Amino acid sequence: MNTTVRNAPAPAAVAARSYKSAHRRGLTASLKEHALAYLFLAPSIVIFGLFLLYPLVKSVYLSFFLTDPRGKIAAYVGLDNFRQLLGSAQFWNSLEVTGKFVLLTVPGGLALGLIMAALAHSRLKGMRLFQFIFSLPLAVSVSTSAVIWMMLFHPTLGMFNYFLDLAGLPAVQWLTDSRWALISISVMTIWMNSGFNFIVLLSGLQGIPEDMYDSAKVDGAGSIRTFIRIILPLLSPTLFFLLIVSVIGSFQAFGQMHILTKGGPAGSTEVFVYSIYKEAFVNYQFGTGSAMAIILFLLILALTLIQFTILEKKVHYQ
Repeated sequence: MNTTVRNAPAPAAVAARSYKSAHRRGLTASLKEHALAYLFLAPSIVIFGLFLLYPLVKSVYLSFFLTDPRGKIAAYVGLDNFRQLLGSAQFWNSLEVTGKFVLLTVPGGLALGLIMAALAHSRLKGMRLFQFIFSLPLAVSVSTSAVIWMMLFHPTLGMFNYFLDLAGLPAVQWLTDSRWALISISVMTIWMNSGFNFIVLLSGLQGIPEDMYDSAKVDGAGSIRTFIRIILPLLSPTLFFLLIVSVIGSFQAFGQMHILTKGGPAGSTEVFVYSIYKEAFVNYQFGTGSAMAIILFLLILALTLIQFTILEKKVHYQ
């Protein structure tokens, strides 16, 4: 009997072994969970590395070199590409055109999306059809939209000049007059962006509880007061998201300019991305084009940070 007592493990040792065993099982389960998570993330990481990170690093590298027309390194020039850009009138013109384009399209796109969402938010019969119609621009590609609007802007066959003629006004050269070309493309871009803005804002409106509207009616608030005091604050997170996305999208606009005006007339629609395209793939100056791409990246990053720093304080989160 004494032998049996001597061979039995002490309670403290048993508890320690149990703790180590449980800790080992927990560690193994955690490692398996992390491995599974990274396995699912692997495709996204590979795509991000190939199509975003590698081009960014390559652009930073090329911005310090001169290249030949085949894109091969010819000479190290340091910051000369950036100095050359800062002294270029074309560079400052493209910045100015981009700024005007952003100011025209972002407020216009948000206002149109908000108006359409407010109209489609009512519970009238047949409103589903209007929701479908308002969403259609989202399903139309840039090239298709450009063809449609090119016909509308046509100087002799287009609908806009037809209505001007009915009103007794002279025809406008929408895409070949430097005073109207940027405005015309901005109108088209506002229409293109309206589908996405409409869907997001309609979702935001539908997320506002009905009792908020009922409380406003009970308090005697009119439609305008209800919109300013209740709807806008509750929609502010949605509007802030759309503002960030719209500003970035406007800075990256390219397709409509390339198809409709090719940056003309006289550079009036040559936005920054189109200048990068011309510098890199028309003039074959990949070093300067990469420097412009880096400047565009820093510009968008700075504007996004400013918006988060200043405007996010005005956003009302529930």
